[in-house]
Order: sequence, then C-alpha cells, then structure tokens
Amino acid sequence: MKNLLTLLVILAISYSDVPAQAIYDRSSIKCIGVELDGSQTLRVLGYGRNRADAKEQAMKNAVWAVIFDGIRDGSQGCNMRPLVTEVNARERYEDYFNIFFADGGEYKKYVSLRDTKKRSATKAKDKVGYSYELTIRVLRSELKNRLKADNVIGKEHL
Repeated sequence: MKNLLTLLVILAISYSDVPAQAIYDRSSIKCIGVELDGSQTLRVLGYGRNRADAKEQAMKNAVWAVIFDGIRDGSQGCNMRPLVTEVNARERYEDYFNIFFADGGEYKKYVSLRDTKKRSATKAKDKVGYSYELTIRVLRSELKNRLKADNVIGKEHL
C-alpha cells in the first residue's frame, strides 16, 4: 500500500500542472532538533526522476513545510508554527513562490546539507524514479527575514 502511495505521488509530481513543491507527503518531514541560531534540522523525503531531482525536491519540501505547513512530527523543541499564516497566501503570492521554488531557485539559500552524514541518506529506486530521505537544515530566521523584506509576511512575525 505504501509503495502504491509513493508511486501515485511520483506520478502526480511528474505529470500534473500543479507545482511540484505543493505535493509531498507531510508525514515524511520530521524535526530532529533546533540549533542555537534558530535553524531547524529536519529529516525530509523527496521524490524525483533521478537522484539529483529527488534531493532537490527534498530541499524544496523542507522549505515549503517551514513556510506553509509548520513541522508536526519529531522533537518537541521545534517551532511548529509556519512562517506564513495568512489565509490563501499561496494563491496571493503565487508568482513570488513559483520563482522562489523554481529549480535552482532562491529557496536553496535557506537550506544546508552540512548535517548530513555520509551514507545517512535513505535511497530507494522504483520503475518511475528515486526517493531520497535526507537530513536538511533550514535557516528559519534568515528565511523569515527574507519573507518580511519581500512583504510576504507582516510585522506580527517579528
């Protein structure tokens, strides 16, 4: 059953008009811890046609979760609240986030793989593509400052 769900998610990412960052398994993101600089270390799953696509999707999923969904699973010390709490913000700022989450886009400035240990990534390959589970650090405070500077979030988030 889980393999069928994975296959459906991969097909949806590959063949739909919906932005790829909007489709991911929310249960695949777990908080490992919070650093003193306010960044969050997350364990994130990404799917793609090849390894590079799967890694990039995992990074997008991590930033997407911090911005829109908050982190629900894992360590108690994580900031569960999403950065953007405005209703319909995804639609209102659609052009902004499409550019922000484009392949190789600005979102990469707010992720780090420095907490990833060699051979710690969980890899799987099926007929459609790859899945990768990585340890990713999201620079939450810098991301919040960027969204504030770009007027996506208001002063109430300071």
